[in-house]
Amino acid sequence: MRVDQPLLRRSAPLSLQCSYDESQPLVIIVDDDASVREALSELILSAGFQSTSFASTRELLDADILDSPGCLILDVRMPGASGLHLQRHLAENGISKPIIFLTGHGDIPMTVQAMKAGAVDFLTKPVRDQTLLDAVTAGIAMDAERRAEAAIAERNIKRLETLTQREREVLHEVARGRLNKQIAFDFGISEVTVKLHRSNVMHKMEAASIGELIRAWETLPAQMRQVGARSL
Repeated sequence: MRVDQPLLRRSAPLSLQCSYDESQPLVIIVDDDASVREALSELILSAGFQSTSFASTRELLDADILDSPGCLILDVRMPGASGLHLQRHLAENGISKPIIFLTGHGDIPMTVQAMKAGAVDFLTKPVRDQTLLDAVTAGIAMDAERRAEAAIAERNIKRLETLTQREREVLHEVARGRLNKQIAFDFGISEVTVKLHRSNVMHKMEAASIGELIRAWETLPAQMRQVGARSL
């Protein structure tokens, strides 16, 4: 089957358009050509993924399902906002969603623009089924990795919030590679006190080693790592 050819039947259950398992990856298709949407839906379902489709970017935004795990397959040129406009809109609003562009009207500047903005792939119709499925698999894997990293960061942010201001300052200095005696001198406290603060930090951050503590520190947003710095 070539995804640019119309199908004679729809194999995707209509109920999937409004009901899906939110814990499983969802491939969202946006294309103004109904035959393409049907062909893509059947291909995605045949690979074992959930699928839903929309005729425009406006319909997608109104559906409010972009938080679901998975990826997007977007046509570039559609009535109203284009796929590239949607990509830019999502980036401006901090929505990280792997995007695969599939179009019959692509050109090199357009491809470069999409890829620089983080697209998984930019494919031109007609496209081999396996080529598209490989891109979908890559997009879903990227989304899963991003979500896992976000979950770890959120967990470590909650742990950081249990630290006192002094403990955050000590954590910041430890992450810089400073020794206990150096931290003690800078803060005007005893080395024993520094060791006590560091022990409390290790316990609250649930780190079994300094290396694990630093790795947890590095998952925190940059602005939160700066908050831990001592104002001298």
